[in-house]
Amino acid sequence: MELKGQAALVTGAGSGLGAATARALAAAGAKVALLDINEDAASKVAAAIGGKAVRCNVADAASGEAALAAARAAHGPARILVNCAGIGPAQRIVGRDGPMPLDAFRQVIEVNLIGSFNMMRLAAAEMAGLDQLADGERGVIVSTASVAAYEGQIGQAAYSASKGGIVALTLPAAREFARSGIRVNTIAPGLFATPLLLGMPQAVQDGLAASVPFPTRFGKPEEYAALVLHIISNPMLNGETIRLDGALRMQPK
Repeated sequence: MELKGQAALVTGAGSGLGAATARALAAAGAKVALLDINEDAASKVAAAIGGKAVRCNVADAASGEAALAAARAAHGPARILVNCAGIGPAQRIVGRDGPMPLDAFRQVIEVNLIGSFNMMRLAAAEMAGLDQLADGERGVIVSTASVAAYEGQIGQAAYSASKGGIVALTLPAAREFARSGIRVNTIAPGLFATPLLLGMPQAVQDGLAASVPFPTRFGKPEEYAALVLHIISNPMLNGETIRLDGALRMQPK
C-alpha cells in the first residue's frame, strides 16, 4: 500500500513503539491519529508531527468506537491500524503473598489481547467498506506481540498469555479478512528501548542488553517502526508474526 495520503490509527502512540510508529507514518505522508489513554502524551507527539491526538481506552468498546469516530472526522476512514497499546506488569502466579489476584491477570489480558482485538474488529469493519486499491487491497492491520509469547519468563504468565493470544489471533484474522482485502500481521519485539526498560537501573539495562546475541543492545523504537512501514508496503506479507529480537531467546528468569 502506498502510504502517502492514507489515514492511519496508532494505539499507544503517546510513547515508545507507538510514538516512533506515528512519527514514521507521518514522515511517509500518512495522516496519523494517535490513540492513547494518556491524551496529554499523545498530544505532545501529535503536535510535533501534525497528527490528531485522541484519548482511547482500547479495552473499552465505547471508547474505541468514539476514538475511531474522532479520527474519521479529522482524517477520513483509516486504511491502517497499528496496535501498540499494552501493559506488562510482572507477577508470579503464586508469590510470597499467595496466588496472583485474578483481577491483575484479567487487566493484562483486557488491555493487551482484548484491546488489540477490539481495535482490530472496529477498524476492519470500517476498512471493509472502502474502495479497493492495488491488488484489491483495502487495509492493513499490524499488532504487537512479544518474544514472551514464545519464551515467557517467570513472572510473565499474564503478559505471555496476552501476547500469545495476539500471535494466535493473527492467522485466523488474516484468513477471515482476506475476502475484504485487509491484511493482518504481527510483530513480536524482543528487548526495545521503551520507557519500561529505560526506567530500570543501568546495571540491569546493561545485563539485559548483553543477552541479545546481535546486535548486542536494545532495539530502537525506530527499527520497530521501519518494520511496520515495510509490512504496509509489501502486499505479500499477510497472516505472519515476525520476530524482531536480534536472535534473542529468553531464559527462564
